[in-house]
Order: sequence, then structure tokens, then C-alpha cells
Amino acid sequence: MASNGFEAGAEPVRDHPVVGLTTYLQPAQTGVWDVRASFLPAIYFEGMAMAGGISVLLPPQPADAAVAERVLYGLDALVITGGRDVDPAAYGSPRHPMTDEPVADGRVRDTFEFMLLQTALRRRMPILGICRGAQVLNVALGGTLHQHLPDVVGHTRHQQGNAVFTTSSITTVPGTRLAALVGPATDAQCYHHQAIDRLGDGLIVSASDTDGVVEAVELDPRRNPDHWLVAVQWHPEERLDDLRLFAGLVEAAGRYATQRTQKVSS
Repeated sequence: MASNGFEAGAEPVRDHPVVGLTTYLQPAQTGVWDVRASFLPAIYFEGMAMAGGISVLLPPQPADAAVAERVLYGLDALVITGGRDVDPAAYGSPRHPMTDEPVADGRVRDTFEFMLLQTALRRRMPILGICRGAQVLNVALGGTLHQHLPDVVGHTRHQQGNAVFTTSSITTVPGTRLAALVGPATDAQCYHHQAIDRLGDGLIVSASDTDGVVEAVELDPRRNPDHWLVAVQWHPEERLDDLRLFAGLVEAAGRYATQRTQKVSS
């Protein structure tokens, strides 16, 4: 009988890295049902599959360090996805009138993602932040946010509303991981009214737009050559004809998986 790779004592074949993606927690409708739900737009995990990764969805839930360790056990990379505004209490600021009002489900998600990031950073696990994910990462590392970009740049082009993404011209910083992935410049699909203000500890700016808005951050690759972490303010999943960011994460996840396997077997 042919082996399926899952006999007792056998390790499953790891042809593709396993990537955890955080999900939304909010009211959702399907058919006659109107319920609280954990969900993620399919385009995220479709892009991950196209890049060679296996997606595992991570629903927001009460978490401490032990829970975060268990959730990330067996994963090779972490993606913090888009969604509602981070509760400004997390970075010591009063709420701007245009900031999403904090709700219980939002606070659960904030705390869950902060705990996952704390654990993933300690493990030096590859991390990709997308839109809100870049903001969560920055706040988790002690940074702050501009709560309403029109107050800063004088226009609403970063988020025009009605679920319509706008295209921004992004310039990368030479020598960064992002520049190595996408080159000196790229077009980005944006839908955000907040952005990074004061940088979190250990982060560097790796891209900005024509308004000077920070559009990507990462760990300095010169100081952290073995820890792949990139966070972008835009939505790379909206352009599945350009998988370079997802492919970069999957490649780093493959290296992480190999290193982890070698440690276990040694």
C-alpha cells in the first residue's frame, strides 16, 4: 500500500510552508444568517496559494503568551491582515472623531494580534503586515499612528471610500528587503485613512509615497539578516498579477521551516 506520509511517528511532507493569516471578527451576513463571524476575504489565501504557501486562518480569540505559543506552533510564517482601526488607547492617544470606535470584538482582535506578534518576533518567524497589519506591528513595537491622514496631507486620496481602492506611486528605500523584492518603485492599491507616525522600536522605513506618507516598514536587514519582516500600508492581495511580496514571505517561510526541522532533528 502506498504511503500517505502520515503513519504513526512519521513527519508529514513539507512541500509548502504553512502560513497563518489573522482574520476579521465582526458581524457578517450569509443567506438568512446575520451573526458574529471570523472571516477573511478569499483573495488573501488565493494569493498565498499562488505563491506556494498553505494558509491557516487564525480567528481572533482571548489569548495570552501560552495561547500565542500554541497557535503559532507548527506555522512557518505569520500574516497580520487588514481591517478596522487599532484602538488608539494601545498607543496612548485619545480617539480622533474619524477613528473607528473601539468595540469589544475589535479589542479582542487587537490583543490577539499583539500576542501573536510578540511570540513571532521572539521566534524570529517571518512576518508580513498588510495595511492594518503594518499599523498593529508599529504599535506593538511602541510606535504611534496618524489617526486621520486628511488632517496631515490635506486630501482623501488614500481612502476615497465605497470600497474603491486607489493607486499610489510608492518609492522604496535602497538596501531594504522591500526594494530587493519590488525594485525602486511600484504602484500600490491603497485603502487607508491612517498611517504610521512615530516608528516602533527596531523598525526602519522601507517605502513612502509622493506625499511622504510611510507606506512600508521592516526590520533593518543589516541588523537582522536572518529575520524576514516586512509590513506594507497597501493591499498586495488586490493585485494577484504581482505576487512578489507573497513570494518573498513564502520563500522566507521555507527557510524558517527547514531551520526549525533541523533543530528538532539535531
